Amino acid sequence: MKDTFRQSMTWLHTWAGLVFCWILYFMFITGTLGYFDTEIDRWMQPELRTVENITLAQSIDTARARLESEAPGAERWLISPPGNRETPQLNIFWQQPRTEAGAGERGEQMLDVHSGEPLAARETAGGQTLYRMHYLLHYLPRDVGYRIVGVITLLMFVGLITGIVIHKNIFKDFFTFRPGRRKRSWLDIHNLLSVATLPFQLMITYSGLVFVITLWMPLVGFSSYGFDAGKLRAALTEIAGQVQVEPAGTPAPLGSLTAMADTAVEHWGDSIRSIEVKWPGDANARVIIRKSPQSISRFREQLVFDGVSGELLEAKTAETNAPQAVANSLIGLHEGLFAGPLLRWLYFVSGLLGAGMVATGAIYWVVKRRPKPGREAVASAGHRLVECLNVGTIAGLPVAIAAYFWANRLLPVDMAGRADWEIHVLFMVWLAALIHPRLRSLRTAWIEQLWLGAAAFTLLPLVNAATTDGHLLQSLAAGDWLFAGFDLTALATGLLLGIAAWQLGRHWQPGPKSEPVVLPAATLATRRDITR
Repeated sequence: MKDTFRQSMTWLHTWAGLVFCWILYFMFITGTLGYFDTEIDRWMQPELRTVENITLAQSIDTARARLESEAPGAERWLISPPGNRETPQLNIFWQQPRTEAGAGERGEQMLDVHSGEPLAARETAGGQTLYRMHYLLHYLPRDVGYRIVGVITLLMFVGLITGIVIHKNIFKDFFTFRPGRRKRSWLDIHNLLSVATLPFQLMITYSGLVFVITLWMPLVGFSSYGFDAGKLRAALTEIAGQVQVEPAGTPAPLGSLTAMADTAVEHWGDSIRSIEVKWPGDANARVIIRKSPQSISRFREQLVFDGVSGELLEAKTAETNAPQAVANSLIGLHEGLFAGPLLRWLYFVSGLLGAGMVATGAIYWVVKRRPKPGREAVASAGHRLVECLNVGTIAGLPVAIAAYFWANRLLPVDMAGRADWEIHVLFMVWLAALIHPRLRSLRTAWIEQLWLGAAAFTLLPLVNAATTDGHLLQSLAAGDWLFAGFDLTALATGLLLGIAAWQLGRHWQPGPKSEPVVLPAATLATRRDITR
């Protein structure tokens, strides 16, 4: 640590920000894309089109007939009618009863509302996978990824608080930018992005910590429910709004789901999000109908019916206690499911600016410690490693994401494990981007990767036009703003990356002394001893 409190906070801010900044940048980029996960899902399955002129009763009857055929003895059915942003198609899900080996088999299908048959569309990882990457990190076991993300989120929160402490003139920093001053300019950009998005960063980080509170603070639950894992699990299930019911073991016909849905429509209007059936075909069956989210709170109003008689048993319209309401509101703010198009774009832009804040902080770290011109250029292996990670992550991750979208259009539609290979392509390209700076000069690597990203995103609409029945002009003419918006966003991303590459090319002219000499740490220690 340092002599003064502010110096200690500066040290903590620097190292809490640097150690995991590349994973944090990955979390920001993938999490930001998650605000349009449903739109990305639909773009990555161009065979599917929006369902129109279908009544709620048609959707429910079609889904029920399919579930009775596919999973007659299931423990749970879930029907998601089409008509809202999250479920543009009719989706069904089922889960078989648990066995001694573990959880029962699960199944999921998207259905053609008219025929009741599964829709034919390419297998894809989609936008949902990008969203899940930001808190699971993919490839890692779920619990491991979740814990790593929890630690990084906590460090991010520490970085934000210490950043506020060390900035004595925090509002002045928002209006300060000195171009052409090298490290000073990078610090100004970092400060500007940090202050401009500070409310969003505090909200998104603190609410992210609320997600993992039961993981990192298990004694809170144990203090109320004891160390019985079953009781604690049941309590958490109740807090989440799930209905617990045991089967009676006596067969009984399931009542009319359409009639129960009509009752829900009388309560809420036409805003049903899902219909869940617990133990269909059993005398103790329950039907839970949930309302689409229309507020910040993650809590969804729900009606609970007797599955046989159709009698309304319970109506949950609000959280049962204040802590639960606060937690649901914070988590709802984090997920942004309540947001309309304009607010969702604000989330998206704020997330990208947050990624820029992380990136400029990492760049400032290496620029500040880079040997000065005119002196013998000596850099540690650690400094070189940080610079290579900066190139491969800040410039390389956008290239990898573009490759993910290219893979969706270019991999054979009937390829086995197609969705997994889309993800493999993303990470293989990212790995190549991380290796690339070790084979080229750093300045050349920056420029080459930025140009590659610019080309990959700019050409993506052409790849889409060549491999599907639609193209940008056709989407604009038809008013299909989902496909048109995706193509326009890809073009804008390519333009921004191209401008960045062009600017770096203008200001960075590689010369024979442009790269520092990398010496082992032991040699650097010897040199310091000699100079003393």
